[in-house]
Amino acid sequence: MMAKANLFIYVILFIHLSSAIAFYLPGLAPVNYCEEGKATASCQSAVTLYVNRLNSEESVIPYEYNHFDLCTTSDSESPVENLGQVVFGERIRPSPYAISFLKNVSCVPVCEKTYRMSNKDDVERLNNLKKGMLKNYQHHWIVDNMPITWCYQVEANQQYCSTGFPMGCYVNTAGQPKDACVMNNNYNHHDSFYVFNHVDITITYHSGEDESWGVGFKDKGGRIVRVKVSPRSIKHQAEPNCINYKPMDIPNKLQPTDVVSVKYTYSVNFTKENRVKWSSRWDYILESMPHTNIQWFSILNSLVIVLFLTGMVAMILLRTLHKDIARYNQIESADDAQEEFGWKLVHGDVFRPPRKGMLLSVLLGSGVQVFFMALITLFFACLGFLSPANRGALMTCAMVLYVCLGTPAGYVSARMYKAFGGIKWKSNVILTSTLCPGCVFVLFFVLNLMLWSKGSSAATPFTTLLALLSLWFGISLPLTFVGAYFGFKKRTIEHPVRTNQIPRQIPEQSVYTQPVPGIIMGGILPFGCIFIQLFFILNSIWSSQVYYMFGFLFLVFIILIITCSETTILLCYFHLCAEDYHWWWRAFLTSGFTGFYLFIYCVHFFVTKLNITGAVSTLLYFGYTLIMVFLFFLLTGSVGFFACFWFVRRIYSVVKVD
Repeated sequence: MMAKANLFIYVILFIHLSSAIAFYLPGLAPVNYCEEGKATASCQSAVTLYVNRLNSEESVIPYEYNHFDLCTTSDSESPVENLGQVVFGERIRPSPYAISFLKNVSCVPVCEKTYRMSNKDDVERLNNLKKGMLKNYQHHWIVDNMPITWCYQVEANQQYCSTGFPMGCYVNTAGQPKDACVMNNNYNHHDSFYVFNHVDITITYHSGEDESWGVGFKDKGGRIVRVKVSPRSIKHQAEPNCINYKPMDIPNKLQPTDVVSVKYTYSVNFTKENRVKWSSRWDYILESMPHTNIQWFSILNSLVIVLFLTGMVAMILLRTLHKDIARYNQIESADDAQEEFGWKLVHGDVFRPPRKGMLLSVLLGSGVQVFFMALITLFFACLGFLSPANRGALMTCAMVLYVCLGTPAGYVSARMYKAFGGIKWKSNVILTSTLCPGCVFVLFFVLNLMLWSKGSSAATPFTTLLALLSLWFGISLPLTFVGAYFGFKKRTIEHPVRTNQIPRQIPEQSVYTQPVPGIIMGGILPFGCIFIQLFFILNSIWSSQVYYMFGFLFLVFIILIITCSETTILLCYFHLCAEDYHWWWRAFLTSGFTGFYLFIYCVHFFVTKLNITGAVSTLLYFGYTLIMVFLFFLLTGSVGFFACFWFVRRIYSVVKVD
């Protein structure tokens, strides 16, 4: 118990440490800025503003910045995006907003868009702009590798800072404002759109005068620690006016002779704040996210379940199972052997190879591949290498690890297939390297076709698809062959008891020991450990929230592994005591059924928490959900199987069998 208590303390300290270094550990150096005309090799004056894709909580389909006919620049130099950013649909582009450090500007014009209702192309562009405002598409801007935030008051006078801000809003025919229009009483024209054509950008910096920034930096400058934006709708006259103005309303119904002119402007204001350090500049964004006490509640909820299961397993292992083994080992005469009962009766059949052993071994190999991918990815995330400041790193790391972990997948699949008595080793290797990855890739490709048809920025380019296929067939498949070679070369796994030639008849089972009820019950407790954490994960995926509590997620992942193992062992013991020796597939499906509850929760989340509309968006949501559920099924199923495999071999290795 003392060792377990110390382990728990170390885990808690690891969580706090990972939270403290979660953002700038790996090579993300600060940028020093100074006033225009004072730029040197150690500081720069130009503050570059980048624009990213626009997305909406009402649609799964994101679009590039220029899709909605907004102000763009001819500058073609875009930041290099990693594999994770491309797959996630991020498209970072330079913007026409010129910002110089410590240079405050007001109502600077950017561009003007004119729409003549007599021109078909103009009508189409304006309707597209209206569609974006109607579905509440959000801008995502970036300055100094930080998201520009839009902060506003929510319930209980709390401030919420969103990493995106709306491109406009809509007031319906009944005069009821929608989304951002609610925050301004001047947006009150019925059946009208209000485009946010002006932004007030406030940049907060930490001055270099009050902090030592290393040897060689002598210029008076600063580091950016916060960037906020306040969008407004302004009906500009001939000269831009951002003080005394009326909102820019666009009626939904326009006449063929109407002309709509939208002038885009911006203002920039710099403020000094030395209390906020550069290393903690993400805090104000994260403080508005779900609080840590909810995460602790999730951990405590999971720990209660684990302690309950551990107590049950301990009771079985230390009391019931110990008595069984002692009683079985005391049997000496043949008459006593005929009185055997319980799990020892099936010792001659418990290691009988399962049906569909080829498929089971392939799923186990792929499950081990997914397990180590998730474990290593979460470990690096806890160390800060995959923080939100390092965009796309999480997805890139996961995909690269999955490709490079083909060797353990091939090894495990080959070892288990050989233990099942299989001889078609070529088929085993090919299926291990192609079946599960192929299912994921085919589904991903179908979803990508939908995004292509909609012109979405989330559509993975054809060249990237070729790169993914190259990684699959050029690296993952050969590594799987290497692992399978060593797996088949090893000696066959020797079981502690011999298998009888004639299968034993299984007696009639009660309701709770039958396969289907046992499998359904087996996934409940593991899901109970993760469902609170699932809410935050799904929110970060579908509601554009920043997820950063990787320390908690790592601990929940470990608890999930323990729970899946203990649940499968418990049910396996009950089934063996009921003289049912078909445990191979049942062990895999018992913990793997947690994926079914995950899917049900995703359906519940879609119905109750999201406002996604449209057939294509719905199909995309459930398509990506199926990919996530399938990988989760492989992971949990493999964990439960190998825990049960260890348990069965262990108990039959300590009993005397004639």
